[in-house]
Amino acid sequence: MVFRRSHGKASRLPMISKSTIDQVYETARVEEVIGDFVQLKKSGSNFKGLSPFSDERTPSFMVSPVKQIWKDFSSGKGGNVVAFLMEHEHFSYPEAIKFLAKKYNIEVEETEQSNEEKEQANERESMYLVSEYAQSYFQDILWQSPLGKAIGLSYFKERGFTEETIKKFGLGYCLDEWDGFTKAALESAYQLTYLERTGLTIVKDDGGDAAKKRMFDRFKGRVMFPIHSLSGRVLGFGGRILGNDKKAAKYLNSPESDIYHKSKVLYGIFFAKQAIAKEDNCYLVEGYTDVIQLYQRGIHNVVSSSGTALTPEQIRLINRLTKNITVLFDGDAAGLRASIRGIDLILEQGMNVKICTFPEGEDPDSFAKNNTLEDVEAYLKENAKDFIQFKASLLVQEASNDPIKRADTVRDIVNSIAKIPDRIKREIYIQECSQIMNISEAVLFNTLAQIGQKEISDARKQLKQEQKAFDVVKNETVQEKVDVLYELERKIIELLLLYGNQKERFEDLALKENEAGDLVLEPEVVEAKVYEKVFLDLQEDEIELSNSTFKSIYFQLIGKLNEEKEFSITDFLSGLDQEIVQEVSSILMEEEKYVLHDWHRKDIYPKGKEHGIAQLVGETILTLRCNLIKNRIEKLQKDTEDDHGQEHREVLEEIMNYLQLNKLLNAKLNRVLS
Repeated sequence: MVFRRSHGKASRLPMISKSTIDQVYETARVEEVIGDFVQLKKSGSNFKGLSPFSDERTPSFMVSPVKQIWKDFSSGKGGNVVAFLMEHEHFSYPEAIKFLAKKYNIEVEETEQSNEEKEQANERESMYLVSEYAQSYFQDILWQSPLGKAIGLSYFKERGFTEETIKKFGLGYCLDEWDGFTKAALESAYQLTYLERTGLTIVKDDGGDAAKKRMFDRFKGRVMFPIHSLSGRVLGFGGRILGNDKKAAKYLNSPESDIYHKSKVLYGIFFAKQAIAKEDNCYLVEGYTDVIQLYQRGIHNVVSSSGTALTPEQIRLINRLTKNITVLFDGDAAGLRASIRGIDLILEQGMNVKICTFPEGEDPDSFAKNNTLEDVEAYLKENAKDFIQFKASLLVQEASNDPIKRADTVRDIVNSIAKIPDRIKREIYIQECSQIMNISEAVLFNTLAQIGQKEISDARKQLKQEQKAFDVVKNETVQEKVDVLYELERKIIELLLLYGNQKERFEDLALKENEAGDLVLEPEVVEAKVYEKVFLDLQEDEIELSNSTFKSIYFQLIGKLNEEKEFSITDFLSGLDQEIVQEVSSILMEEEKYVLHDWHRKDIYPKGKEHGIAQLVGETILTLRCNLIKNRIEKLQKDTEDDHGQEHREVLEEIMNYLQLNKLLNAKLNRVLS
């Protein structure tokens, strides 16, 4: 899919130069880049955090600053810094390079590339381009057009936004014309297909004739709020109407698309992510202007669910950056009861929740506008209540002296406490609830137990149903054996990556006859680099790796190790296809998953691989030889079975020789053969 319409000749598009790519790889730090998206904590020589690709409560996402790679053990994904951006942000390779170049202030040099040479852009990239164009267009209208300045800019300034803030958040204005934006986009060679798919343009078909299609701007006559991803890409828009049309919605959001999923997006997350991680707290508000006004006042760790009900995906987005959420509610008490339902979702994710309400008639927008930063910070600090205190006081007021309502209130609060995964926290909250509600802890614990029992019972029923389905599948499925050859070849790649240039003293084995005429293995000590030892042993035995990916990695590795005195994993990864980068990263980070278990804290001190490299290399090669000999013996035996009545003296002798060699090699590996 091309982004722009063809003008009848082969156009030439820019391609990033190799020198720029090399500079990006040399400069970019994987821990710094990923740290913008995931809250990382030091773990030995590595960093760890919650997976950004799956829902987990125990960190299994590892980042290695030394190797400049990452591995997510929950999803199996991994790679270098570019692979992370491509996986997490759905960037193309050039987009990832440009993103890193911008982050590290590297000038991007580009060379020309013909259409035949370049890869075709996919639909998602086309939609991103259209969205970025729209954001730029609406912003230009706001600042350059007389109507934009008179209507849109005036509105934002009346709200108290400074010019710096308006520009920072990319705010804009869509003219009150039926198709002003659509015409401009088409004239700039953007395709109607993507204007429609992003929801920027509404297309109505008059009788199926393409020439009779009517096109309308979705955000006609609205001020525009671009909605950014965690990395700053424009995903969609929110538009606020300025007229008095009672039939039109006050706020209108982009429809769901391939790039915009409102349940997975938080307004302001791009601008707030670093402050959230730094402050270890996230303020959650309801609207766009709440976010902007607080940010302008100096409260930068603030995001909004953009008027939609809070979702688990949005909470997990915050959870990657902090465990603490403070929900800010308007002073309007009517909406409080419905709003606090989202708190249970936050608790289920194992997060800490506080709630702060503003004085009646105030909201985060107006309060931030009318008070100094010191006053706002002091108010938030003094009035942020623990969720259980807030919910209890709110529900108690509603229940008043009605015993039935009071009982329902207690059950409601205990239901919320039951959502908390941490047992100690649950007990502390029960004690607090007991004091606030003036009811015995025993009764509350009993209610909590009943809720727990019901959940266990429901879970057991679900498990039984799943087990029945699994048993059917299990009976029809043959259990797979471990692919020994695959594991051995993978181990060879790992040894070359980690220790290829390391010089070791190896024990070579020479097959000789002793005085009694028996075959024996005589050891000979040789000094060589790991890659030399591996290469020569495999070449001597005429062994080729069977796995095509490992074979490709192997020859590229041997070439690099042979050519370069100082082997750099980062440089090696930068020259590989991204599919192979993930495989290599998985191999490199395999040993890191054991770090997650914190063995040292349990007084277990496993011996590092580096203490026995020569032995490890020797045993891997020997095991590979044994495996190949075993496969050769099985093939020869099968050949003799297939050829009934034939003479197989030579074949049988060959089998006996292989069996004897196999026995010797296994004895060297301290294995006993039956």
